[in-house]
Amino acid sequence: MLATVLLEGFHAVKHALRFGAAVHPLLTTDLSAAISLAETHAPDLVEQFKGATEVDQAHFKIRVGRTHPTGVAGFADQPNLPFDRGTPVVLLDNPRNLGNFGATIRVAAGLDAGGVISTGDVDPWHPNVLRGSAGLHFALPVAKAENLDFAGELIAFDADGDLLRGPIPDDAVLAFGSERHGLSPEVREKATRIVRLPMREKVSSYNLTTSVAMGLYHWVIHRAS
Repeated sequence: MLATVLLEGFHAVKHALRFGAAVHPLLTTDLSAAISLAETHAPDLVEQFKGATEVDQAHFKIRVGRTHPTGVAGFADQPNLPFDRGTPVVLLDNPRNLGNFGATIRVAAGLDAGGVISTGDVDPWHPNVLRGSAGLHFALPVAKAENLDFAGELIAFDADGDLLRGPIPDDAVLAFGSERHGLSPEVREKATRIVRLPMREKVSSYNLTTSVAMGLYHWVIHRAS
């Protein structure tokens, strides 16, 4: 049975709806304000927001756990999406910062990655990760990695690797280590190659989300050329 997840804020609800989620209930503390937000930021979803249930702040806080600046929240079943190996999958190797984890999912969705998988003990559907993705967990598969045996090339990103050049295969898995500890020995051993992103001398590292964005953008621009 799929778990029900909380969508906090207008943008999380908006993205979940756009990618097929049945958001029920959809709550708001101000129905007219929620409809106005939809009219300016998501005109394709105005009718869905017109069907939201208006509640007072106290009820909203009981259901959601806290208030939200947009006064919007919703609940939806976690989707069971198939992984598309026609575009690279992002592997986060033992991520620790939940906000960064969510932001990488947002980037991966925007650049049309085939999914995001992770190792380690952090639940990729943790509420704080979902908050960081702005609901874009519903746009692509997000799950724990069952193992490190992949059909395509496993390309690991590390500051000590060879400079990333040339195209990235569409069926590749792109591995990124945690900002504090980097890649695990297991991922290093399984990697078919270890590459680094261009970086100015004396700059120690990129934020995890930035690294994922640069890696996927490299795939996009070389795929299009």
